[in-house]
Amino acid sequence: MNLSEIGRIQSYLRKVFSNNLIQIVPPTRPTAPVEVQIGNEFVGVLHRDEDEGEVSYSLMISILEEDLPFTESA
Repeated sequence: MNLSEIGRIQSYLRKVFSNNLIQIVPPTRPTAPVEVQIGNEFVGVLHRDEDEGEVSYSLMISILEEDLPFTESA
């Protein structure tokens, strides 16, 4: 994923989620994952796919159970 794509996707995500704290961190090497952060908090990984000339992007967000708020069972 090149810097132009990263900039366009970052702008899109900021607009869709109404959050200017969203940032996409360019990878340090070509095979490294493209990380998505909100502020300084890592939230997911962005992937690029090209199939038959069509390009798409997917954002995978992982949520650890230990990060979820505790709620009592009914």
